[in-house]
Amino acid sequence: MFELNTQAYADKRGHYADLVQQARGLLAGERDLVANAANFSALVFHSLPGLNWCGFYLYDGNELVVGPFQGKPACIRIALGKGVCGTAAQTRQTQVVRDVNAFEGHIACDAASQSEIVVPLVKADGSLLGVWDVDSPHVARFDDDDRAGMEALCAVFMANLAT
Repeated sequence: MFELNTQAYADKRGHYADLVQQARGLLAGERDLVANAANFSALVFHSLPGLNWCGFYLYDGNELVVGPFQGKPACIRIALGKGVCGTAAQTRQTQVVRDVNAFEGHIACDAASQSEIVVPLVKADGSLLGVWDVDSPHVARFDDDDRAGMEALCAVFMANLAT
């Protein structure tokens, strides 16, 4: 049985380091994409403060399609290059958006979201799996520590997929 670690942390980097270890333990030995994506989403959503949505958009060869997530119902399909998720997928670069209202072309799936971070998920062969998307109802919720932490978490997720 997996038990979520809910201790207090002195700093964000320490929290992410612990969360990476928890993700490794949670995903160890499982290679199914949906199972790992569902548990990964739940782990992050219930571990980090100030989130209102987190989950996956998976690339179907044409566009991003919503996958396992935690939060309110979400947009189902997002074109590459559109919104924060589509931009991360197209550029293959993590997008940290301090204020979604200042991001031209932002797609408001939940009007409560005020900041967002999206990490592209790229397979070892260079092909796109999708994106990891995290929203917050707080402006400026995400920073460079979150970028590093989310990228480290996504590396654990990608390492545990069937090839």
